[in-house]
Amino acid sequence: MKKALALLLALAMVFALAACGGTAPKASEGGSYDITVWAPELAVELTKQQIADFNESNEYGIKFNATVEPVSEADAANNMVTDVEAGGDIFFFAQDQFARLVQAGALNKLGAEAAAAVKAANDAGAVKAATSGEEMFAYPLTADNGYYMYYDKSVIPEEDVDSVEKLIADTEKAGKYFAFEAETSAWYIASWFFATGCVSEWITDNDGKFISIKDTFNSPEGLIAAKGLKKLVDSPMHLSSSSASEFSSGAAIVVSGIWDYETAKGILGDNLGVTDLPSFEVDGKEYHLGSFNGCKLLGVKPQADAAKGAALHLLAQYLTGEKAEMERFNTLSWGPANLADQASEAVQANPGLVALAKQAPYSVPQGNIEGSWWDIAKVIGDDVKAAADEAGLQAALDNYAAKIDAVFTRTEEEMNAWSVIGGICGSNWDKDFPMSEGGGCFVSEPLELKAGEEFKVRQGASWDVNFGADGTIGGPNVVVEEDGVYEIVLELKSETEATITMNKVEG
Repeated sequence: MKKALALLLALAMVFALAACGGTAPKASEGGSYDITVWAPELAVELTKQQIADFNESNEYGIKFNATVEPVSEADAANNMVTDVEAGGDIFFFAQDQFARLVQAGALNKLGAEAAAAVKAANDAGAVKAATSGEEMFAYPLTADNGYYMYYDKSVIPEEDVDSVEKLIADTEKAGKYFAFEAETSAWYIASWFFATGCVSEWITDNDGKFISIKDTFNSPEGLIAAKGLKKLVDSPMHLSSSSASEFSSGAAIVVSGIWDYETAKGILGDNLGVTDLPSFEVDGKEYHLGSFNGCKLLGVKPQADAAKGAALHLLAQYLTGEKAEMERFNTLSWGPANLADQASEAVQANPGLVALAKQAPYSVPQGNIEGSWWDIAKVIGDDVKAAADEAGLQAALDNYAAKIDAVFTRTEEEMNAWSVIGGICGSNWDKDFPMSEGGGCFVSEPLELKAGEEFKVRQGASWDVNFGADGTIGGPNVVVEEDGVYEIVLELKSETEATITMNKVEG
């Protein structure tokens, strides 16, 4: 009788908390719920097992009949923003999608007690990524999305790893590549600007629309960053790549992340060195290279049934708890956000995660970024390489700033326009080929394409909305099967689905 009374009192407290948005245990005498969970493909089977473990171990008698679907972190956010009601009840997503999801009403916030427990148990950066204002709207899942330096210890002396200049000299002497994606990726190029204290922060309104940007890349500090960057891109041994597979193609250094550790280890074996990024020197002063940092988060969709919502929060807390995060580390090599897991012997023995922690003081959280920025910023490396003097470097920064300003002066027509972009027609994902509307579709001009080339179709010269081969937003690149002149046709099925057709007109 006492046990039954205690349960009833607990349930009464729980439902009272539900009315206040709390996420303490709330379930109507346990309960059975049909739910849909979206997880990246690699994590599907483990997530199924973890939900089964929750069903067996939770003290409230909650049972979930879960359908776990393979949905990438990026697709999950796009799909949720488009149609919250049809979305997954629980879903994995990348932190740079957080603001969009909050503004779309796709995330059910944590109650005060749950938020306090999550904050105490998790990495501060991941907690911040899940917080808007004073409220937490998601659960930290990982804290491992950043980059650092892999190097070949048989080529690079240990005493040189902190100096860009010494590393360039070492690779040139050995005839080995210094692989740093400094001409083809804004994500990596930003490293040089963060080193000198520059910022690039996009501001949105309550509807998620980008209304302004705080960007200091075009500044005296930015010019210092450009001078440092030029040292690397001017080297004949610079390779604009971030793939650890380059170690098998003559690289001695590769700047990449935890996802590449096994590849690097498999190629270099005992010669693999792993550490934070180095510093560069300009006018007698050293600047430690910065980096973006990010994480994966777990979201819970708002529910009409408060008891189901409360049960989902319990499941989310389990899936992001110490045991589950360690299981993902052991199975998928995902770096945990949970502090106890981070301090564990196994995680501390992972050189990649140790290097990431060492780089953390120089890293910048990746916030919500307007999609066109990635193309605007990635050409800085090319412009810096082409510069003949300091005036040329300043011109590169002026060009960047002008393109940033133009983002906020685009017409409605320009923002809605469709185009083809890829490694096609002599371009390298740096030119949009316009499409015109006709017959309910959007059609490109005739394009001469080669077998093996790849492309996508996007809107507003931005990566916020882009379609690939499978007709979904953010899908895989379309691959050209044979040489010819083609018209690319886009037929929109919905906001998140389309059909891309290649009509051969010659060849």
